[in-house]
Amino acid sequence: QVQLVESGGGLVQAGESLRLSCTVSGGTVSKYYMAWFRQAPGKEREFVAAISWTGGATNYGDSVKGRFTISMDNAKNTLNLQMNSLSPEDTGVYYCAAEPSGPSWTWYSPTPDNYALWGQGTQVTISS
Repeated sequence: QVQLVESGGGLVQAGESLRLSCTVSGGTVSKYYMAWFRQAPGKEREFVAAISWTGGATNYGDSVKGRFTISMDNAKNTLNLQMNSLSPEDTGVYYCAAEPSGPSWTWYSPTPDNYALWGQGTQVTISS
């Protein structure tokens, strides 16, 4: 059974950086479309970034473009999210999501319902 486990969350000050990781166990990260979502208290789950199973196509939510970078490490079987220039608005629980790969090299979806697998989440808190 494939499981996703996030790590790397924590408390940092505005302007600092964090790097999140999602370890894929029981499966191979390169066989999935992968994505990061986040959810702040009282708000809906928000699309952050996605990467295709080839690693060749990435997409970002408007609020994180230019600050966050999604990447895939096939050797470590992990999905990463480098987050720079963090602000309090980035606070929330960050979730890793996966959808089994298909014929498209560039597919992604900003809709949580389109991903079959989810991690338990990691808390990210940015203080002002």
